[in-house]
Amino acid sequence: MNFKIQAIRLTLAAVLCCISMFANAVKGNVEKSGDIGLLALPLLAYSSTFYLEDEQGRNEFYKSILSTTLVTQLLKVTVRKKRPIEDSYTSFPSGHAAIAFQSATFIEQRYGWKYGLPAFAAATYVGWTRVESKQHYTIDVLAGAAIGALTSLYFTTPYNGMQITPYAKNRSYGVEFSTTF
Repeated sequence: MNFKIQAIRLTLAAVLCCISMFANAVKGNVEKSGDIGLLALPLLAYSSTFYLEDEQGRNEFYKSILSTTLVTQLLKVTVRKKRPIEDSYTSFPSGHAAIAFQSATFIEQRYGWKYGLPAFAAATYVGWTRVESKQHYTIDVLAGAAIGALTSLYFTTPYNGMQITPYAKNRSYGVEFSTTF
């Protein structure tokens, strides 16, 4: 099967996940829709490594998600910040945001912005649901997002050694190509 068909299927899966999350939010269950995103994003990132027969990416995903989980849980038990509406002291950082942004950053770093952009939209939505459902404060979500993104940035390399990234700096716009040898 050629790469274009695979790419279309991956994009379709991401779109369907987003539609499912937004549909649940419209029904009034914002927290549940964020939980769906929490499951859908890492599942999409991980399954893409099998679909593309990308063993190196799979190993990078393992390192990234494990590091994200360890750092997040260590901070939760160390900081012990009270949640907005519960008697739980595991608010900082948001594990949902950490895993969502770890997965979105993995997808973007490994397979490019074409797939990363919808993943980041979904991850942002997951983070928003955590604040909206009063499970976390905004700073908790931002910290979780940073942890997840940083671990994927550290461990993930571009698929097949090439990455295309759009940029906008100082009124200059373009596309940057990078490769490894």
